[in-house]
Formats: sequence, structure tokens, C-alpha cells
Amino acid sequence: MTSLIVAATIAAFVIITLFKGVRIVPQGEEWIVERLGRYHATLKPGLNIVIPYMDVVAYRLPTKDIILDVQQQEIITRDNAVIVANALCFAKVVDPQKAAYGVQDFTYAVTSLTMTSLRAIVGAMDLDEALSSREQIKARLREAMSEQTEDWGVTVRSVEIQDIKPSENMQSAMERQAAAERERKADVTRAEGAKQAAILEAEARLQSAKLDAEAQINLAEASARSITLVRDAVGSEITPAMYLLGERYIGAMENLAGSDNAKVVVLPADLQETVRGLMGRNKAV
Repeated sequence: MTSLIVAATIAAFVIITLFKGVRIVPQGEEWIVERLGRYHATLKPGLNIVIPYMDVVAYRLPTKDIILDVQQQEIITRDNAVIVANALCFAKVVDPQKAAYGVQDFTYAVTSLTMTSLRAIVGAMDLDEALSSREQIKARLREAMSEQTEDWGVTVRSVEIQDIKPSENMQSAMERQAAAERERKADVTRAEGAKQAAILEAEARLQSAKLDAEAQINLAEASARSITLVRDAVGSEITPAMYLLGERYIGAMENLAGSDNAKVVVLPADLQETVRGLMGRNKAV
């Protein structure tokens, strides 16, 4: 009975030992083997043999492209504007030994490096430049990170900017500024319109005054010509002049008498003397 137990124990030990000595590495991974606490070998995909109890698989590293989500962060630009940006970093392990021993956690290291590099690159730009230069930011990110990640056995294939925009407070400030600018332009437009209207009104008044002055001058000239013609026609004879003045006097009395406001019309006792007096006044003029 005891011998059977011993045999079974030995058989189990052998099976476990053989099982521990065989390692099957899946495609897309590479395993780091340590022997007695030190790096020994890198196991490639497929069947691999190790020494049980001496060799230990310390790290299982992916060789496929790794997608690292760079969390959203606030960045202050060169002109003191606050923007929010996040990104995706596509990396690949090219040297598993360096990735295992060159840095404590290569995924965290690459993510942190992407964040700090993004902050440094965008922080050296103005707001408008940062919002319109995604391709330039991507190229500079990859260039800045390639030297750093080489010592970690990782290569950065690409960094894609997911979103880059002003912060909420900055957006509110920009909206207020835009509204103020629109109101300022509207005030300028209204003021310019009022100015043009005032200029046009003043020009119209000036033109009207000129026309009135010309009309008065023309009327005065016409009156002067008519007086001259009458004077030349009448000459020194008093009778024709008295006739003309009397005719006008009578016409004026008729108009005055026919007016709705006229109640009493008083005529001079001597009409001839009145006309003669008017004649004498015209001659004095």
C-alpha cells in the first residue's frame, strides 16, 4: 500500500514537472522568463521548454498595437486661454526586455508622457493656432515621444487628438466677447447711419436755403425790372401812373372787402389825393 502511494506521488510529481517545463505562448504575446530571479530569456509565440522550478515567467507582454486613452486635461495656451484636450495613443512593444525592466509600468509611462508632451506643445501655441493645428500637434507629439519611449522598448505609432476645444468658462467668455463685439459694430453702424442722415439733412437744408435765396433774388430782380419798365413807359406823365396805381388800389380794396375776416372797409375821402401820395412815394423810392 505504501509503495503504491509513493509511486503515485512520484508519478504526479513527474507529470507536474513536465507540465511546468512546457510553456505555450499565444500569438501576439512574448513572455519574459527569469531564472533564479534574473532575466534569462524571452519566449516567442508557440511551444517553449523551460526548466521547472528554476525558470519563472515573470512578465507577459503584448506585441500587438496598444491603444492608450489619454484622459481629458485643461491646458493654458500662450495667450492665457484655457482649452480642454484629450487623445488616443497607439503604441507597440518592440523590445519586451526593455519594456519589462526599463520602466515600472510602460502603459502608464507612455500615457503620462503623452499628457505632459501634449500640455507642453499646446501651451506654446496661441488659442487660434491650437484649435486649428491638429496635424501639427500630432506630428510634434510623435517626434517628442519617440526618443523617450525608445529606452522603454516601446514605439509610438500615432497620437490622435480626440477633442480640443475651449473650456466651458472660456467658451462663455468668448461668447460674451463675441456678443459685445457684435453690439459694438451695431452701435458703430447706427452712429454712422445717424451721421450720414444728419449730413444729408444739413445738405438738404443748405440746398433749400440756396434755392430760397435765388428765388428771392429773382423775385427782387423781376420787381425791379417791372418797376423800370413801368417807369420807362409812363415817363413824367402823372395821369397814366395815377391810373395804374388807382387800378391796383381798387383791386386791393375789392380783395379786402371780399375777405371772410373783413368786416368794415374804410376808404379815404379823396381817392385822387391818396393815389397822388402813393405816386409821390414811388418817385421818392
